[in-house]
Amino acid sequence: MQIEKTALPGVLVLVPRRFGDDRGFFSESWNRRLLHEAGVDLPEFVQDNHSLSLVSGTLRGLHFQAPPHAQGKLVRCGRGRLFDVAVDIRKGSPTYGQWVGAELSFQNGRQLWIPPGFLHGFLTREPETEILYKCTDHYAPDCDGAVAWDSIGIEWGLEGRPILSAKDAEAPALNEFDSPFTYEGPFDYEARL
Repeated sequence: MQIEKTALPGVLVLVPRRFGDDRGFFSESWNRRLLHEAGVDLPEFVQDNHSLSLVSGTLRGLHFQAPPHAQGKLVRCGRGRLFDVAVDIRKGSPTYGQWVGAELSFQNGRQLWIPPGFLHGFLTREPETEILYKCTDHYAPDCDGAVAWDSIGIEWGLEGRPILSAKDAEAPALNEFDSPFTYEGPFDYEARL
């Protein structure tokens, strides 16, 4: 598995190997042992989610789940193409409010690891785009939150207005948001990569 650092410490791009022939391909999308051997020990995953967005230009986010049920997410695209974003919202972090984005698609097989303490959002770039992600904690409605998608300066590559849920359209701006996360130093695996 190929592991790429991003501009935000802790956020990683994982690219599993694909073994293909004239029938298609096979890939291990997640392998704890391979990541451990590469020096990356992610928390245990307890829940898998699958989302379908029918229309290109659908924007979901920017979401987080607060402590004590903070979630890390390993995100991949099962069909179509999307622009996936992580934003650091850990108070005291040297990268607070900064973002990184990666194009994830069925074709490229790339995945984005987003640790707890980061916002997550994505914009679909093709119709009928599916996103699949593993989570490190169960969904807890009382810990669910959002920040406005257009309050951080993310270069979404939008053509026109996105399609939003009511929750996302009403989310507070980052400068009006009191983050429940605190920076606790660098991630252990960053030093080993």
